Amino acid sequence: MQMPDYSSFTKAIAAERTDPQAAFDALCAFTRDVVGVKLFTVMTHDHKTGTAGRIYSNMPDAYPVSGTKPANETDWTRQVIREKRTFVANDIEGIAAVFYDHELIRSLGCESVINVPVVIGGEVLGTINCLHEKGFYTEEKVEAAEALKLPGAVCLLLNQRDAKGGQA
Repeated sequence: MQMPDYSSFTKAIAAERTDPQAAFDALCAFTRDVVGVKLFTVMTHDHKTGTAGRIYSNMPDAYPVSGTKPANETDWTRQVIREKRTFVANDIEGIAAVFYDHELIRSLGCESVINVPVVIGGEVLGTINCLHEKGFYTEEKVEAAEALKLPGAVCLLLNQRDAKGGQA
């Protein structure tokens, strides 16, 4: 795999007191360039409380940033959260098997998904969620999605810093 160009992302986070929104915007643009995405969200996962929360969305009208909710135990949870493996579904049937909101997803022109776990210190802090048209996430794109983990970690850590009142 060729090394991706992180320069735009790096410039965005190098600004003094980078806020998480600017970092997530840069992550979304990076994802669009490296993997391709129509609908892009980032979710947190708190293993201590068993909760998840959407902290970024490029389509806030359809998928708004929200509070936290209990994380359901599913095959998706087993694969992505416990086993720390990327989840891929390339048709609406695969999406429907794990996501209750598959009709909304399809209405946005999306029928494939890749959920990339962001792991720090052995724990999944969150997931980068990319959705696109049917069959979009080829083996090459799934491999390229590995490059999202480092900037995703930066974004999630910036978000944690701000949630703690700006302390690292």
